[in-house]
Amino acid sequence: MLDAAAAAFQSRGYHSTTTHEIMRDAAVTAGAMHHHFPSKKSIGLAVIRERVSLAVEQTWIEPVRLARSGAEGVRQAFAAIANTLDRRGSVLGCPLGNLAIELSLADPDFRRALQDVFDSWQRAIADKFRADHKSGELRHGSPDELATFVVASYSGAMAIAKARQDSLPLKSCAKQLAALFEDHANRRPTKVKPSK
Repeated sequence: MLDAAAAAFQSRGYHSTTTHEIMRDAAVTAGAMHHHFPSKKSIGLAVIRERVSLAVEQTWIEPVRLARSGAEGVRQAFAAIANTLDRRGSVLGCPLGNLAIELSLADPDFRRALQDVFDSWQRAIADKFRADHKSGELRHGSPDELATFVVASYSGAMAIAKARQDSLPLKSCAKQLAALFEDHANRRPTKVKPSK
């Protein structure tokens, strides 16, 4: 049921998807559906917490954690997602971004669930950047602000890619982020002049 609901929300949107369509797609009865999910909202929240969160974990958080550096992890995530879109031949958008745009102002429970996923995503990238600061791999910039910039760049690039049905915006953002990270890695820390 969650897989069917997640696919429907991704392709049609939450508001345009009926519980009847989810039951049909999942091949379950109304009784089975309502036993597990008494309302459409409950299945929507479960999709965010159990499917969308997992997708972000698999496509972003784990690759960044396992990469040699934050910059390398970000590059790999962008490249893998762009390659997937090219193979698929269509862009449905980011599941998290799609639902955030549609639901964040509709209901505070949806907003909190979506924010939790964004927070975990940004925190994982920021933690990697903090480790890069300690190792000297990254010499400049706030890890938290850089992580927010990465997530915002990806989210915006996916929205444009969805509108264009083309992965080029992701590739362009990845290229610019790589240049930014190289600049941050090579920049020497500024020395603070002692006050007179």
